[in-house]
Amino acid sequence: MSSSSLGTDTLPGSRTQEGSMKVKQVVAAGSTEEQLLRKPDISPEDVLLLQNITADYLCTPEENIYKIDFTRFKIRDMESGTVLFEITKPPASEREHGDKKDVDPNAGRFVRYQFTPAFLRLRQVGATVEFTVGDKPINNFRMIERHYFRDQLLKSFDFEFGFCIPSSKNTCEHIYEFPQLSEDLSEYFFLYM
Repeated sequence: MSSSSLGTDTLPGSRTQEGSMKVKQVVAAGSTEEQLLRKPDISPEDVLLLQNITADYLCTPEENIYKIDFTRFKIRDMESGTVLFEITKPPASEREHGDKKDVDPNAGRFVRYQFTPAFLRLRQVGATVEFTVGDKPINNFRMIERHYFRDQLLKSFDFEFGFCIPSSKNTCEHIYEFPQLSEDLSEYFFLYM
C-alpha cells in the first residue's frame, strides 16, 4: 500500500488582501517554510518556489476571511468511470451539534489517501473538488497543488478559478494524464511511499 497526501490552503492567492497577486517581498529560489512564515504576506509566487512539502500550513484557519470550505474530494479512473476515492465533509448543520472544544480547526484542510500499485498503471484520472464560499465575493481565486515524492517535486498544478460568487457551492474536475511507468519504477514508488 502507498500513502499520498494532498494539502490545500484555502485562501485565494495567499495571505494578501483580496485580488492582490503581486509579490511584496520575493524569497530566493529554493524557499523554505521557515523563510515564508517570517514574511508578512505569502504570495502564490512564494509557494511556487517551495522545494519541499511543508510541515504545517502557511496560513491559519482564522486567516480564511472568505470562509472557503472544501466539502468533497473524489478521484476516478477516466477510462472505466470507477470511483477510486471519495470523501465528503458532513454539512455544517451536522458539524455544529458537537462539542466546539473537540473540533480540530484544521479539519477539512488535509486529505490522506492510499492506493495499491495498480493506481500507477492508470492512464488518466479525474479529480473533483467541491468547495463552498462564505458571504464575501472572491476575485482571482487560485489554488496551487504540488505533488512530492521523497522531497522531490514531481508535478505542480496552478488552478485559477477566477471570480467566486458569495454563498456559493462550486465543483470543478481536473483531468490528470499519468505517464506510463516501468514496473521497476512503479515498485520503487510503492516501496518508499
